[in-house]
Amino acid sequence: MKNPFKSFDDFLINLINKKMSNKLFNFLFFHITNLGGAISLTLLVLLLLLFKGKPRILGLELTIALAVTTIIVQILKRIFTRNRPYWILENLNTYGIDLSDYSFPSGHSAASFSVATVVAFNYQKIALLVILIALLIAISRIYLAVHYPTDVVAGVVIGTLCSILVHYRIFPAFLEYIKDNLTLGGSFLW
Repeated sequence: MKNPFKSFDDFLINLINKKMSNKLFNFLFFHITNLGGAISLTLLVLLLLLFKGKPRILGLELTIALAVTTIIVQILKRIFTRNRPYWILENLNTYGIDLSDYSFPSGHSAASFSVATVVAFNYQKIALLVILIALLIAISRIYLAVHYPTDVVAGVVIGTLCSILVHYRIFPAFLEYIKDNLTLGGSFLW
């Protein structure tokens, strides 16, 4: 895939991956990136689904938002088939990470902003915190040289837009369907 934003990517990947490199960030970004991964997010959703009331409803909304986000990300990865930066660029700090799928868009960034957006809509008091965590996850993908900055920006936009769509359109319709058509809808949720 030819990148029309090459200078943007080159500048930021050089700044974030090379110039910001230090022991503290090595530790922080290597571990924080996992918060946006499939295992962490699946555990979060499953934990929320164990509760009743608002946590369970949040877990259901997150499930739908993550499903929509993931489908779109995976379709785009197969359309664009963009190689990861560490496959192409020399002298990057790679931290031993070796992934076999494509780079565009960033799935971790999309998923983390999908979750942050849904949580922010439902719990405004912690909105800034969850968005900050999602931002750190997104930056970690560049720091670890597994994504170009444009991959991350695309992931942020996709995750945010998918969650806005789910929160305002899809999830309310889903809740209405459950309440109208499933006898255990009310008892399952509350």
